[in-house]
Amino acid sequence: MKPVTRQTRFRSRHLSAVATAAAALSLLAAAPGAHAAGTALTVYNQGFAVVRETLPLDLKKGITDVSFPDATLLLEPDSVVLRDSAGKVPFSVLEQSYRAETASTGLMLSFFEGKELDFIVRDQNAKEYTVRGKVIRSGYTPGGGGRQESPIIETDGKLRFSLPGEPVFPTLADDALLRPTLGWKIDSPDAARVDAELGYVTGGFSWQASYNLIAPEKGDTLDIVAWVTINNNSGKTFTDTAVKLLAGDVNKIQPERADTRMFKGAVMDMAMAAAPQVTEKSFDEFHLYSLARPVTLRNQETKQVELFRATGVVAPAFYVYNGTAGIGLVNSGASPANYGPQSNKKVNVYREFKNTKENNLGLPFPKGRVRFYRQDDADGRIEFTGENTLDHTASGETVKIYTGDAFDIVGERKQTDFTLSSRQDSAEEAFEIKIRNRKKEPVEVRITETLYRGVNWQIIAKSDEFDKKDARNIEFRVTVQPDEEKIVTYRVKYDWK
Repeated sequence: MKPVTRQTRFRSRHLSAVATAAAALSLLAAAPGAHAAGTALTVYNQGFAVVRETLPLDLKKGITDVSFPDATLLLEPDSVVLRDSAGKVPFSVLEQSYRAETASTGLMLSFFEGKELDFIVRDQNAKEYTVRGKVIRSGYTPGGGGRQESPIIETDGKLRFSLPGEPVFPTLADDALLRPTLGWKIDSPDAARVDAELGYVTGGFSWQASYNLIAPEKGDTLDIVAWVTINNNSGKTFTDTAVKLLAGDVNKIQPERADTRMFKGAVMDMAMAAAPQVTEKSFDEFHLYSLARPVTLRNQETKQVELFRATGVVAPAFYVYNGTAGIGLVNSGASPANYGPQSNKKVNVYREFKNTKENNLGLPFPKGRVRFYRQDDADGRIEFTGENTLDHTASGETVKIYTGDAFDIVGERKQTDFTLSSRQDSAEEAFEIKIRNRKKEPVEVRITETLYRGVNWQIIAKSDEFDKKDARNIEFRVTVQPDEEKIVTYRVKYDWK
């Protein structure tokens, strides 16, 4: 946007407050260069963005007042950078101001406290007539915080605690702004024209990834369609803007209080962009996704862009029975004999796939929501079967996602023996684990056991082979035939000497 000086501020005569704002915004939107070419936006998945714009400056020798009435409503003033990136004009910024309180009925009424205004009143027949009243109190609270008070208007010698009609303001007050505005006092050794670079951090932006995984009714392959969803609640529309999305956990100091009242009740428009038009590269310790073409992000709009799609991804489902889920760890014989869960029956369902080129993937996955669907062969329609979240996942890693609990597979775990030595420095404990499969096909179940009584342990008897996962966890993998009950037993000895 072209900078405007104080002498060029918009004035409107004898318009209502609503008409004044609408007309002024239309003029500003239509002004040449209102959205300068080269506007760029990098959105972080932590609720903020970095804005870069080109700001033409017409500087005189000495001090020039410059304003930029096209900032966002949630700009961080101390993040603003204004500079000549070419380094040709050695100007300096003496002062900077940022005002986000824009013209509203309440603000305008506050400028006319103690003065008379006309109010337009409409009767039940939509006939308009004018009532003259004196503004005793506007009821306006700067910043919108604190307790709101009713306006007090004197009409015909009587006080009323409401507006008699729509106020008509004779002029836009000198201190009223139509948009959030940055202002500078710039000192230049010589008169010069320069295309300055303006950059700042702003709140009100976010983006999330979402993944839709579609599998056939039978089989271990699936298709993946990944989307990015960008939300703009910054108070400003960005037209034809180059957009990048940064994935990763950037260290950012969070404000103590975020005022989000402006977002309540907002209606979000959903726009689907053409697919897929996103490129990715590593950037510092993060990953940067660039949209291939400029996009328009309207204020209070949600926009979706396809990130990627893949077919034929091998992602087998598997089952996990963890009878010790949620148990705390101890390291002595002081815990009671029946310490730990005895009968958790839930068998968890997981999907697992490798994020590799060989598996038709091999791209970094930004964190986001994952939804699973299966196609019903009877009618060809997809059905929702579960969802979860996915953390940032690098290329080459294995993705394992919990999708829900099995209906036809049941687990059961019970302690069958516990023996504590007379000195209470060692103990033996035995368990029996049952897995029942009511499906029509065989299943493999991974039985995970946490040895929660100590790190010095030894399995002294077992019905099946196991893998030691870490210092306290073991896993049995068993195949259970249809309508079979598989029983796994083991005995562990703890030593606390």
